[in-house]
Amino acid sequence: MNIIDQVLAGEVRATARLLRDIDDQVESVQSILKALYPHTGRAYVVGFTGSPGVGKSTLVDQLALKYRREDKTVGILAVDPTSPFSGGAILGDRIRMQRHFLDSGVFIRSLATRGHFGGLTRSTNDMINVLDAMGKDVILVETVGVGQDEVEIAHSAHTTIVVTIPGMGDEIQAIKAGIMEIGSIFVVNKADREGSRKTVREIRNLIDLGMRRREENGGWEPLIVETEAVKGRGIEELHQAIEKHKTYLFSNDKGQLDDVLRKRATNQLVETLKDEAFKTIMARLQVRGVTIETLVQKVLEKETDPSSLVQRILGEELR
Repeated sequence: MNIIDQVLAGEVRATARLLRDIDDQVESVQSILKALYPHTGRAYVVGFTGSPGVGKSTLVDQLALKYRREDKTVGILAVDPTSPFSGGAILGDRIRMQRHFLDSGVFIRSLATRGHFGGLTRSTNDMINVLDAMGKDVILVETVGVGQDEVEIAHSAHTTIVVTIPGMGDEIQAIKAGIMEIGSIFVVNKADREGSRKTVREIRNLIDLGMRRREENGGWEPLIVETEAVKGRGIEELHQAIEKHKTYLFSNDKGQLDDVLRKRATNQLVETLKDEAFKTIMARLQVRGVTIETLVQKVLEKETDPSSLVQRILGEELR
């Protein structure tokens, strides 16, 4: 079988090689992704975002175990910071998910941010599509944990889970940069800590403040779940909350699922367009002996500013 047939058949090694090539931006993967795309759209994607240290990996681990007990196959994409030495994901093998390594029904892949902001990587959506085509029932995506700018996951997931813990001030940070607006479910993890009820109340107050606009745009009221992930407490309630949101999306007559899918498709199209446009323009410039370094040098020497330089390049290339 060729690699396309192998991925569609759920072959782990072939899928792992393909995901590695996607992460390395190997040109030949584009034809494979095109062939796999018609086979996507069956998996349910759940995204986890939140500051570092709130327990996202442990929640993903516990939730994966819950889905496996239901005999559902699971794909896990975990975005980690980039190693300054190797360029790879610092946490690499996801040591907190070791129990799943020998389970053929769970596929785990770590990705390095490689300087990309927003919590995901440039390759994440392509990898989601590959795991979807592979036949995974549920795909869990854990973002890197960059803080209040981490909202891209809402454009990739059906259900977006914002994770916080008591005592970190995240309830105040949540007001900023749209974090409150992207959350389908809010998880207060490590709920045995002092201040848990206060955190829940403050998140509830912030949700209530935004409900008027939410009612105009579909009416889903975000749920709040308290968990102690390391002990497995609250995982059943979290699972039920995800299922409730899934039922809402798939049964609602106001086009909420269509809206989620449209945002995801728009995000993929825009990101792909930006990447391909950059590659095309740089390839044309390099033919003329112009590199990114020579362009940077012009800016450093105050010969021009970044905006004017980009406008000039686009003007020349789009004639």
